[in-house]
Amino acid sequence: MKVEIPKEKANRLINSGQVILVTSAYKDKSNIITLAWNSPLSHKPPLLGISVAKSHLSAEFIQKSQEFIVNVPDLKLLDSVVYCGKHSGRDVDKFKEAKLTPQKANRLIKTPLIQECVGHLECVLRDIREAGDHFLFMAEVIFASAEESFFKETWQPDKVKLIFHLGGASFATWDKKIEITQ
Repeated sequence: MKVEIPKEKANRLINSGQVILVTSAYKDKSNIITLAWNSPLSHKPPLLGISVAKSHLSAEFIQKSQEFIVNVPDLKLLDSVVYCGKHSGRDVDKFKEAKLTPQKANRLIKTPLIQECVGHLECVLRDIREAGDHFLFMAEVIFASAEESFFKETWQPDKVKLIFHLGGASFATWDKKIEITQ
């Protein structure tokens, strides 16, 4: 038997999204936001989209700086991920309080990446669209990097445990990779 899902939670049927930590900066201040609403948008050029609530400090920083970095945390960073998702950068220094280390990016000048994360996508903003109470930031990836032992054409689930958000306070990881022969 199937049950009705409240419309406000319908996105949980399709979005058990990979958790990312997005860094942004403006002037002398940087911020981290936890997101699970993210998606590849194009191969050529390599574009991705992130959805950020209009009221968040990160939305302001991304609009003003025209750049951001998608940092990929693993399960060891779950406490930091939750902290960055529950606190505002208007009130606290999330790098300090979440015990994360800002590191100079490879291509971007203003925005730091998170040293402890296992992957990074440095992005330049290409377009912004309003989507209800969120902004959809569409950006071009200008540089990407990952821990060598964790990524070989794809993430290696036997070596790294990425975090997926199921909704509310529920998270998951994966346990195996399945290869399909065609």
